[in-house]
Amino acid sequence: MSDWPVLSLMVWAPLLGAILILASPASWVKGIQRLGVLFASLPLLLALPMYASFWQAPATGYRWVEDVLWFAPLSIHYKLGVDGLSMPMLLLSGIVCCTAAFISLQIDFRRREYFALTLTAMTGVLGVFATTDLFFMILFYELASIPMFFLVGIWGSDKSGDGKPIHRRQAAMKLLVYLQLGGGLVLIGILGLYFLSSQFSPNQAFSFDLEVLRQIPLPVEAQKILFLIFFIGFGIEAGLVPFHTWLPEGHSSAPTALSMLLAGVLLKMGGYGIVRLGFDLCPEAVAEWMPFFAAIAVVNVLYGGLCALRQTDIKVMIAYSSVSHMGMVFLGLAAMTGESRSALFGLTGAVFQMFSHGIITALLFALAGTVYHITHSRNLRQWGGLAARMPFLATLFAVGAMGSLGLPGMTGFAAELMVFLGSWPARPGLTALAICGLVITTTYLIRSLGYGFFGPLNPRLVGVRDALWWERLPFLLLALTTLAFGFYPVLLTAVTSPTLQELVNRV
Repeated sequence: MSDWPVLSLMVWAPLLGAILILASPASWVKGIQRLGVLFASLPLLLALPMYASFWQAPATGYRWVEDVLWFAPLSIHYKLGVDGLSMPMLLLSGIVCCTAAFISLQIDFRRREYFALTLTAMTGVLGVFATTDLFFMILFYELASIPMFFLVGIWGSDKSGDGKPIHRRQAAMKLLVYLQLGGGLVLIGILGLYFLSSQFSPNQAFSFDLEVLRQIPLPVEAQKILFLIFFIGFGIEAGLVPFHTWLPEGHSSAPTALSMLLAGVLLKMGGYGIVRLGFDLCPEAVAEWMPFFAAIAVVNVLYGGLCALRQTDIKVMIAYSSVSHMGMVFLGLAAMTGESRSALFGLTGAVFQMFSHGIITALLFALAGTVYHITHSRNLRQWGGLAARMPFLATLFAVGAMGSLGLPGMTGFAAELMVFLGSWPARPGLTALAICGLVITTTYLIRSLGYGFFGPLNPRLVGVRDALWWERLPFLLLALTTLAFGFYPVLLTAVTSPTLQELVNRV
């Protein structure tokens, strides 16, 4: 595999599929669907042997590096590489992209444009995690974000009935504005790093290269400003309160597969960016800002949980649960100001939580969207007793709910336990409040399971069907992943530990 540009193949395969689909006649429905599934699955097929190789021989530093000078006057390199932080994110992206493509088979109009835009967004997501050049990172960020506007605005749905009505076009515009605001802040921070790199590097050379930038001794005051910019910019992407309002509206309006991508991997771009640019490049600023952001993390956990508790729309409930669970990521990151062992626990828990939340939330959104596709209702109170007619979907929803609330044996348990072990020594009060948030999470997830799948069957739903065979494949892949990594957490921690330990030492 090392003789091939494997990362380029992984990153650009979806975009190649998008080009082939656009070149196909719109009437070639089956062919477009097969191309979409094939090229969305290729990143997973490439990521699996890479992950296995990394797990067998974990190490610090980048592997499978590809470095080509792209634009010499500005010292821009097309440079890809994978380390213990980005490898789990690439595996997560491969799994979510593959399963989202299968769920996309439910789309019944303008399939060619839909698959082309979705595959383009997938290339952007994969590129953010694979690149080590910040110029290309912002390009991939935009490539992942901009197609979301069209996908939500064209193929999304309006929400009416209980609660605040949400219109897909307004939701698409709000999503675009917030993501571009976050991207704009990140771009300002990247440009700041670029110009400072010349001022403080020994050879007075400009650089966008992560490996070069992390060796440059930036002044502490500059690091403080840049860290704040990166945390807020990427925090908007990750659903940081109070910049989270695009998230429930975007999720509730988005088609099912796009909700999987938004929750499963786009939110993780935010958490990944904070660690990669904020912590790694501005290590001396962490102690300055993290106490404040630890408090914000607990606000995320409690506010997101309480908002989810009052929802009857299943997609809005899962969207607010994402706000709450990303708060756990921020809390784990806040442990970096503690002693070395606690910091490693917290950082490992944060990365594990990103992986866990991506898998579980993709599963829950896939299930919710499939039930909506069958019943034409997203209101939990109008479902009722569906387990009698949908035993497979009910069982998998229970698995997703148990994983999300942190049942032992699921990825959520391992992730949250490490977050609490890391944050408790430094911030016992805030950690106790976050643990109270788990009670709220348990309440709304058990309630949704009871309202939606148990109790008396709604007479209107007597004739509904269970999942078809091809619909079951993505559900099983996601459920088995959360069980495998939950029962055997070392599948992830062995890959991340060397890189994260190095980062803890640096901070």
